[in-house]
Amino acid sequence: MDKVSLATLAVHAGERLSVPDYTPISTPIHHAVTYIYDDMHTLDAVFAGKRPGYVYSRFANPTVTALEEAVAHMEGTESAVACASGMAAVHLALLAAGATAGKAVLMAQDLYGGTYSLLTQIFPTQGVHVHSVDMTDLGAVSQAIAETKPIALFVETISNPLLKVVDIPALAKLAHDGGAQLIVDNTFATPCLYRPALNGADYVVYSATKYLSGHGDAMGGLVAASAERCQAIREKRKLLGSILGPNEAWLILRGLKTLVLRMRQHSQNANLVAHFLQSHPRISQVFYPSLPTHPQFALSRRLFPCNLFGGMVSFRIKGADQEKVFRFMDALRVIVPATSLGDVYSLVLYPAHSSHRWLSDEEKQRQGITPDLVRLSVGIEEAQDIIADLAQALDAIGE
Repeated sequence: MDKVSLATLAVHAGERLSVPDYTPISTPIHHAVTYIYDDMHTLDAVFAGKRPGYVYSRFANPTVTALEEAVAHMEGTESAVACASGMAAVHLALLAAGATAGKAVLMAQDLYGGTYSLLTQIFPTQGVHVHSVDMTDLGAVSQAIAETKPIALFVETISNPLLKVVDIPALAKLAHDGGAQLIVDNTFATPCLYRPALNGADYVVYSATKYLSGHGDAMGGLVAASAERCQAIREKRKLLGSILGPNEAWLILRGLKTLVLRMRQHSQNANLVAHFLQSHPRISQVFYPSLPTHPQFALSRRLFPCNLFGGMVSFRIKGADQEKVFRFMDALRVIVPATSLGDVYSLVLYPAHSSHRWLSDEEKQRQGITPDLVRLSVGIEEAQDIIADLAQALDAIGE
């Protein structure tokens, strides 16, 4: 390089240093798009999958791989695949499960609005027959499987936003007996509350934007499954271009370090908030799995033995319409009105105009997305500060 021009030196100097004999304690962010090897035969072997390595970051990236390995260990699966968003993870899991023309998918009636729209608006245009059923009614599920013969069931461990809890082991058995696979969105529960793959699920899906990351600064999705299933997902991810970026992977990986600590605090705070709201005269109904009034209270106790029930609380403000709910949200001072969940700060959302906005009025009514419904993601602040903020905001809306 000594005899080349300054312009060439500026491009190449300092790059491609030899690999050192030390290991950084924290995973580096690998920004490189492409990778080189000592000779073309080695590169060819990596392309062919005959030896491990990286060739192009749409295929794989070392920082992304580190996140995938961490999540697989936490989920108890052989592998995991990181995607650009939670919706990309949902899409890839469904494709890998065989959601193609002429096949049927059985979905829970209660799902995040984006997932519901993907299944009811996009997949039917590709010839997939999508049916819904109340996944808390095992008899209805068994009948629906017999009638529709689905290739996959799609459920949420804890549903968004009414926090219904489904019996994963029972659903896995029904699915497998009917020749179907079980896809579980575990975003609300996280592996701290429940690990679906250890209880029969074939695919575990996450919006990693939420609790896994936990700080409101990274968007991503993950699918955890067997090595064979994940390899099929990677091939589809490569073609669709939906791999997670290295910066986001690093942020989510960092977030995982405190996930267990955060989920304890989220859950403890949410339990206190739920009990406060249940006793408040301006609240007509509270949804939280630890409450004896929850329809799956006994199941929740069985599925979540660590006595942690998550950080999500939903509730109805007595007699409220959209304007009254908006006044309540505008009056909050600690809790932040924002369209997400699972962050360290408490976030409040109005499902009817955000997470489930694109559902028809009939679909909203059927799912219980009524004008008085509020969804609260309880953060890790001091619980009494969160409760005081709720109290003053409820007082501010008047009778």
